[in-house]
Order: sequence, then C-alpha cells, then structure tokens
Amino acid sequence: MRRRAFLGTGGAVLGAGALAAAGWPLLSDYVREGRPGKLLTSGADLPKPYRTPLPLPRVLEPVSKSATTDAYEITQQAAELEILPGLRTKAWTYGGTFPGPTIVSRSGRRTVVRHRNELDRPGVVHLHGGHTPAASDGYPTSLILPADGSYDAHRVAQDMSGGSHGMSVDHGAMDLAAGARTYTYPFEQRAATLWYHDHRMSYTGVAVWMGLAGFHLVHDDEEERLPLPRGARDIPLMITDRSFAADGSFQYPWVDKELHTPGVTDAYMNGVLGDVILVNGAPWPVHEVERLRYRLRFLNASNARLYKLELDPQPEGGDAFVQIGSDGGLLAAPRLHDALEIAPAERFDVVVDFSRYRPGTKVRLLNRFGDGSTAEVMRFDVGAGSPADDTKVPRQLSDVPRLDPGRATVTRDFHFRGSSAGWTINGKEYEPGRALARPKLGRTEVWRFTTNFHHPVHLHLDHFQVVSRNNRDPGAFDHGWKDTVDLRPAEAVEVVTRFTDYAGTFMIHCHNLEHEDMAMMGDFVTE
Repeated sequence: MRRRAFLGTGGAVLGAGALAAAGWPLLSDYVREGRPGKLLTSGADLPKPYRTPLPLPRVLEPVSKSATTDAYEITQQAAELEILPGLRTKAWTYGGTFPGPTIVSRSGRRTVVRHRNELDRPGVVHLHGGHTPAASDGYPTSLILPADGSYDAHRVAQDMSGGSHGMSVDHGAMDLAAGARTYTYPFEQRAATLWYHDHRMSYTGVAVWMGLAGFHLVHDDEEERLPLPRGARDIPLMITDRSFAADGSFQYPWVDKELHTPGVTDAYMNGVLGDVILVNGAPWPVHEVERLRYRLRFLNASNARLYKLELDPQPEGGDAFVQIGSDGGLLAAPRLHDALEIAPAERFDVVVDFSRYRPGTKVRLLNRFGDGSTAEVMRFDVGAGSPADDTKVPRQLSDVPRLDPGRATVTRDFHFRGSSAGWTINGKEYEPGRALARPKLGRTEVWRFTTNFHHPVHLHLDHFQVVSRNNRDPGAFDHGWKDTVDLRPAEAVEVVTRFTDYAGTFMIHCHNLEHEDMAMMGDFVTE
C-alpha cells in the first residue's frame, strides 16, 4: 500500500474492525508483534547472543567547575566502531562512542554543555526530560552548523524542506550557530534518568539511528538518602534496535542516501525496526552480577520498536521488577511487575534482586513483543556465594504531589492522526512557529491525546501525570511523573500538567522518530 493510501485510512479514530477492514492487523497483532514499524533485515551475518560483555558508557568529566556550575564539552564526530564482531560501522557520535558519554548532574546545580559539530551535516541537541529554558531545549530548527563551513542558511532550508511529508521551513524560522552551541541546564528538577539526542527537523530518525544518543543522569539528596543500589550496581541500559549492511554499516531506508531530501521509503513510513538488539551499543550482551540487588535504568532509545521486557527464568514468586522510578524520577512507592512494556523514549527505573536466583543461573532479558533475533535482549550471569546486601527498597520512596485535574483551567485536545495530509496533530503537519497551544505559566491544564495508530507522545518542558485511559484508570506503566506516554491505536489518554519557570516555544510530538520526521510535531508557547 502506498503512503497516501495507507494514511487515507486514518481520518478518524479506528477501532479493531476498521483496522482489519483497511487491510491492517488487529490491535492484538500490534501488541503481540511490537508494532508499529516494519522490519529492515540485516545483510550482515549476525553474531550469536551473549558473547559480548555489556559496555558501560564512560562518565564525562567536566572541563571546569565553579561554585554554581559544571561545564562540559562534547564533540559531535564520525567514528568507526566495532559493533558487530569483525566488522566496522561508521557512526555519528557524541565524543566518538555510541552511546555517547554519560553526564551526571546534581539537582539545583547548573550544567553547561558546549557541543561542537565536526560532522558533515547540521545537528540539534535535545535534553529529553530536562526542565530547560527554551533557548537550550533543542528546538528543531535551532541548528549547530558543521564547523567546516559547508552549510549556510539556504542549504539548511533546502535540506529540511519538502520530501515525502511536505514540511517546509524558511530562513526566519531558523536559529543557526556556526560550528558550536552552548546549552544551559539549570536542573531545578528532581533526580531522574534523562537522555540527550539529536532533534533536527526532518532528520531526527536517521541521526539517532546513526548513533546520536547518550544518558544524562540527575541526582539529588532525597534519592541519595534511600538505601538503593548504587555505584557499580546502578546500571543505565540503553536498548535500541538496528540493521546492518553486509559490510557492517548501519542500514536505514532513507529516500536520499546523501540526506539532502528528508524521509524514508514508503514501506517504512510507519517506523523502522532493526533485527539486531543493542544494549549500550553491544549486540545481545552479557553481564555478570552478584547475588545482590541491582538498580537497572531501562531506556528505550529505539526509533519505533516497543518492548515487553521479561526475565527468564522468573524468580520464584514472580514480581521480578520492582519499579522505583519513571521518566520524571522516583515514584511515591514501589510497584511490582512481572514484565515491563516500554515505548520509544520511555524510561523505567527498577530494582532486580539477583539473590532470588541460585548461583550460576543465567537469566535472560527477553522481549515478548519480538520474535527471532528480536526476542532476545541481553543476559545476566549470576555469580556464586551470598554476599551481604545492605540495600533495600523502602515502602515509601518519595513525596509525589498529585496534580488535581479538577482544578485545571483549560482542557486541550490533541488528535494524532494519519490521513491524506500526512502524519498530523489536529489535522496539521508541523510548521515551525505555528503554535497549537498557548498555556499560561503556573496554571494547571488537562491535555487529552487521541489517535488512530500507535504513537508515543512526548511533551517538552514539564512532566505530566496520567489521569485516565479511555475514561478508565491509568495503566500499569503510567504511574509517576512522565514526559512520554504510550498512546495505543484507537485510544484516548488524559494527562494533567502545569508548566513552570520558562516562557517560550516548546514541542509536543510523537516519539516514533519516523512519524516525527514526517510532520507529527507541534509547537506550544508558554506565556
């Protein structure tokens, strides 16, 4: 089915019967197969799983410190990496690695990051989950031009306009920095697992696929007072999927391999799925653990793939994952799960007690939404002995005030649709500078998201709390402060939020990166 015909089935919210009538799978098929998206099969010979040790991204050291501020420098650069054994992969990287280096910040202490662009194309950096002034939020046309001077405003506008989605941008909508840009993050927010990634209009999908993503962790006193696992037992895990050509290069279904025209080929307009699962940049890695509690910070950094993560074997009695945090930091109290359903850009902070396993147990982390090579994620090999463990998960984690939707001053509707006009929000393809909403700072609002297909919806500036799904209670994975919510086909989700501190232009968009690149974004302006 061609793109326009496919999107033309989506003029209204579609139920399961309508999806089937349109020639598309039932909702149960979307969930079981981890849809949306289409699999891009690798041309390279794939390695057997559990042969590569889990890499841990290096922690970046500040280049300077003052009484209030930590300053960092990152160079965006091409690098040849060995991701598949024996093959070389050209990646676009932060600092020469994939993932990029981890930045660790302190709540209440300013972090300043200077990004220098030594790639051969423009970029934008967004701190995902950051409570950030508009000038440092990573607006999709606030570009860092290549340091070699190969781009000017005219060429940038040409590259970002047109293509299969019809978006366009003029010179007046762009904020161009020559060679480098400095981002300032005040971190007036609680401890949380954040991440940074490219956010360039029309090219986010290919840029992240090529390697432009990294962790940014925030700590605070409240979290550190808790007896949770820390140090080597506090492990960030970036889960992605990729496809590789026979020579080891990243494989992506771009319309134009020179990337002067945005978009993917028709078959992949609903998202690109790879057949290689990477964790911290390694294929199906293995990690040795002691019989102790570990804190695992799961991030789904895939372009479009959904995961249902489950341990195999399950520990006796179940409840393998003790969730302690979400996108926006600690939950009020822990929640127990046998499995975690995690959409693109979501984070789940969990504790796993490996003392519940016998010494020598090999515990696989599986993806129940995958099959074949995508059903395996990584493995934990449990060591011998029974070392003393001075950690625990308290019954009370944090004081999380609830926003009262009954006190909202405004309720706004955002319809995420596929139609003959493209991937749209409220019937409109993205246009820089056109605001879909103008919320007042400090006022509580309810935002209602509806859809005909699957969209992980991401909100910039402030986190939100999920109020309901289809007028029922929030789902099992909706608790705590969120910045991304998994919006399923034919579903309505209500969230409550309050924007604070920073006036300016921010974004709401789908975090299926192919949908985002093909116009499913909108501005909102806080006043």
